[in-house]
Amino acid sequence: MASIFQRIFKVAQSEAHTTMDKFEDPIKMSEQGVRDLKKSLQASMVSLAQVKSLAISLQKQADDQKKMAADYERKAMLILQRLQGGEMEQAEAERLATAALSKKEEALQRVATLSGDQQAQQQMADQLQTKVEELKRQIGKFENEVITLRARARTASSMRKINQQLAGADASGTVAMLEKMKNKVQEEESLAQAYGELSDVGGTIDEDIDKALALPSSTASSDSLAELKKKMGIQA
Repeated sequence: MASIFQRIFKVAQSEAHTTMDKFEDPIKMSEQGVRDLKKSLQASMVSLAQVKSLAISLQKQADDQKKMAADYERKAMLILQRLQGGEMEQAEAERLATAALSKKEEALQRVATLSGDQQAQQQMADQLQTKVEELKRQIGKFENEVITLRARARTASSMRKINQQLAGADASGTVAMLEKMKNKVQEEESLAQAYGELSDVGGTIDEDIDKALALPSSTASSDSLAELKKKMGIQA
């Protein structure tokens, strides 16, 4: 009987492993999908850093050009102050002041261009940041779901294994064998009782005489016997 249960257990164990393998394939694929998403996240983080770096660089260049424009305007004012103080000739002062103001305008034009590029890069960085945050959230969600599904798969496999063991035991006639054994035990108990009763039947003649003498005789029975003998003419 033990070997029957062992065979049932091995069959159930094999089927449980097969069931678990069926679970493992999609779970492994899900885990690989999460790893792929993490790689995408790393690439997105690199791109985000590059875009932010460019936006920062453009902002710095625009700030430098603003300072340069302010510096050229300051120089033009100094030249005009020297002209006013008689330190420079008018033609030379106006030429240099005009050149400084021209440099100022060029710097301001570069500021406008750099500011436009910086805003575009910053907008792109903000959009990319939003996508990166969403990707992080999805990865966290998927990781938790994979962990939960793996635990549920193991539980389902264990339950299936136990149920298959029970179903396999019934299908193999285990209950029928137990009933047969129960009937056999009952037969043995009945035979034992019968032999016990037979041992009390059929003693020796001496035992029968002693048993008869041991029986108590009532007075009524003795009187009835004496009356019967008298009626039949039997002398005492």
